Amino acid sequence: MSEAGNEGWAESGWYDAATATLGDRIAGAREAAGLSQAGFARNLGVKLATVQSWEDDRAEPRANKLQMLAGMLNVSVGWLLTGTGDGPEGPREARSRAAEARATLGELRRLREDLGAISRRIGRTEARLAALFGEDA
Repeated sequence: MSEAGNEGWAESGWYDAATATLGDRIAGAREAAGLSQAGFARNLGVKLATVQSWEDDRAEPRANKLQMLAGMLNVSVGWLLTGTGDGPEGPREARSRAAEARATLGELRRLREDLGAISRRIGRTEARLAALFGEDA
């Protein structure tokens, strides 16, 4: 992922950094990740119509969803908003196996971090509930 890689997109007709909108960048990064709109919406926990609105520039994701989709697409929030910074390297078929493996490993690490945070929240909630029932946690 690099800004330099973005220049090649314009030559191939896949992406034009000069005219791309937020919706174009979301759609391009989603396609580069090999995700369908429906699968992407499901993974983000939003409706398909929401993703379609973002990609058609009829709506913009809230900050928390923007951060989530940047992580899921392995791009920077800055790139999504402005087109500068770390963006995708292009369509999936153009990537090397090593780059795909790095992206997958990064996603796995983010998922593990998310799972740890959720597990801690469950533990705290369970302790509060036990305290309400007068039980030892």
